Amino acid sequence: MEFQKFNFHPHVAAGVKAAGYSTPTPIQAQAIPSVMQGYDVMGLAQTGTGKTAAFVLPVLHRLMQGPRGRVRALVIAPTRELAEQIHQAVVLLGKETRLRSITVYGGVSGHLQAQKLKRGAEIVIACPGRLLDHINQRSVILSDLEMLVLDEADRMFDMGFLPDIRKIMKHVPAKRQTLMFSATMPHDIRRLAVEILQEPVTIQVDHAAPADTVAHALYPVGQHLKTPLLLSLLSQTSAGSVLVFTRTKHRAQRVAEQLLRAGYRSASLQGNLSQNRRQAALNGFRNGAYQILVATDIAARGIDVSSISHVINYDMPDTTEAYTHRIGRTGRAEKTGDAFTFVTREDEVMVRSIEQVLEEKVERRLLEGFDYKVPAPGRDAEFVRRPRQTQGSGKRVFSAAPKLRNYR
Repeated sequence: MEFQKFNFHPHVAAGVKAAGYSTPTPIQAQAIPSVMQGYDVMGLAQTGTGKTAAFVLPVLHRLMQGPRGRVRALVIAPTRELAEQIHQAVVLLGKETRLRSITVYGGVSGHLQAQKLKRGAEIVIACPGRLLDHINQRSVILSDLEMLVLDEADRMFDMGFLPDIRKIMKHVPAKRQTLMFSATMPHDIRRLAVEILQEPVTIQVDHAAPADTVAHALYPVGQHLKTPLLLSLLSQTSAGSVLVFTRTKHRAQRVAEQLLRAGYRSASLQGNLSQNRRQAALNGFRNGAYQILVATDIAARGIDVSSISHVINYDMPDTTEAYTHRIGRTGRAEKTGDAFTFVTREDEVMVRSIEQVLEEKVERRLLEGFDYKVPAPGRDAEFVRRPRQTQGSGKRVFSAAPKLRNYR
């Protein structure tokens, strides 16, 4: 299929040609026809699959007909970086359309944004918090809205934006076309989709099995022993950069602090951090200032570091897609990597699902010398066991490969 087959407005088609687009990606090929036919769409696609153009192009095509100077399309994104990325796509693909796009997010002057909004624009690309400010100040009016797009919905949930999204929904017309894109489909996002989408077309792409450059292993362990096991595993493992995933942002912060106290150069990446602190954590992990990054799933779509040697799932993810995306952070650029997952008895159903995706049984391991019989001292209690210290160096480092024995 070629882009010409979509029959975009000539001015939109000119932008496609200028951008050098020729063959649509799978998400574009499947989503664009449904969007152009007016259907609501639920798109399950990872970052890097071309989903931005999958909604930007139909939006530009639709807005070529109709009034100008009114907000007719709204795109909601979780971060200012993504908002700017979408805006640049609109500028690039819509350069011949004369449609105007404005970005709205925190950290910059709200007054200047209000002035731009007053001058008129057809497309607003916004982060939820600042958008609500402008709605309350009536500097943005959404009564003429025709198209609503929620991009990276699961990331917005992880960052705590769902209450803001529900408030925004009270200010948009009931009669509209709504598009939602998400890399994963946790329960809360599924429920939101039911609330805001009308008989949507569901499109799912890019959920292939993990790369064969990654070796997988499961570590059965009680919930209260996860942190001690993590520290013991790290102390016995020769590793480069390590990415540790937790289910919640509070646990990510706690585990990172425990690692720091144990002597590891670590940081957390989670929704309670400001944008500047999140970026500082990412930059520090990329440049080696931090050896270990403890993160929630927001990091799975924001990290491109070829030197990650190990991904450790401190908590089992909710879906096989999330597992694939997490461990896809290692074994990149033709390098090999290891994916270790801590599993409790409650995780067995997900383990079977992962093994179906991998089409093989994953090795169960017990770490030699680790005491698995320590009773839980209390609800959610965790303790820190200090890693071994190299003699005379004063620094704690990863030592030789771990001593492992198979667990059947």
